[in-house]
Amino acid sequence: MLCDRSLGTWAAREAQSRHVRRLYLFTQIALETLEWCRRESIPTVLDNPNGHIRGFRQVCENESERWLGKRFFGHPTSQMVERVEREYLLADRIRVHSEWAKRSMVQRGVPEDKIHVLRQTVNLERFCPAPVRPPADGPLRICYVGALDLRKGFVYLLRAMRAVGAKHVQLRIVGATGDRHCAQLLARERAGLQVDAGPGDPLPVYQQSELCVFPTLEDGLGMVPLEAQACGLPVILTGEAGAKEYVRPGENGWIVPPGDVPALAAALAEAIERRNQLPDMGHDARRSIERSAGLAQLHELAGWFYSHTLAGVHS
Repeated sequence: MLCDRSLGTWAAREAQSRHVRRLYLFTQIALETLEWCRRESIPTVLDNPNGHIRGFRQVCENESERWLGKRFFGHPTSQMVERVEREYLLADRIRVHSEWAKRSMVQRGVPEDKIHVLRQTVNLERFCPAPVRPPADGPLRICYVGALDLRKGFVYLLRAMRAVGAKHVQLRIVGATGDRHCAQLLARERAGLQVDAGPGDPLPVYQQSELCVFPTLEDGLGMVPLEAQACGLPVILTGEAGAKEYVRPGENGWIVPPGDVPALAAALAEAIERRNQLPDMGHDARRSIERSAGLAQLHELAGWFYSHTLAGVHS
């Protein structure tokens, strides 16, 4: 919190020294600049990459109690929630990355007319299918990319793997190891399963996998499913991920309820049964990303920013 306030104060000073006419800002470090912009009638757009921050914290609190048996003291803190809610109030426009994120904001009282959905882009040159797909033999090769924190739902994936049968699924995890409590939870839940975990570049893991699983409990978009689809992988994700808007169930992936081990296990079992169809599902996923989240959307992003700030929201 102190770091965010210090960085926010520095950013506000920089903005004031540069005689800006409009500003695009990011949550957590925008408050001081937004306060100045409001006094000076300078139009602002706030980028909010997740859903409403209060929903974010609620998920963390619930999961900490469920899996760790303790109160949640991590990010976002209650003070951070208050700070970001103040940013929501001061911003003239709020950019979110999915319709799911917009609903999350509106449900918690942010005016709908100030929220605008503009999806993220994917680097289709970097994230692309491997020249040769991995062989469809042995355990199904699946991947999980991202932080090992409770909000991301990794423990439900491990439980679903156990329900399907340890010999049927092989998991590669790429990402941050999380705090010591999550590291201990991972160590306990992975026992007896085929799991390889560590930091690194996700691209080789995408290209060496047959399926990506994104079991998040709350995510405004989730770049991982988009990157995986760009690499030609079908995906399993939850209904609480904004990236579900890129998935057609049964055609290029599966959507399951969050925190539902039986449903996630059923999707994994169906993927095993349809293993020979996964490459075609992956081709469909790649085409979907090419149509809706490719680099061409950078032009849309630039035009949107121009029209929503230069036009002068205070006029």
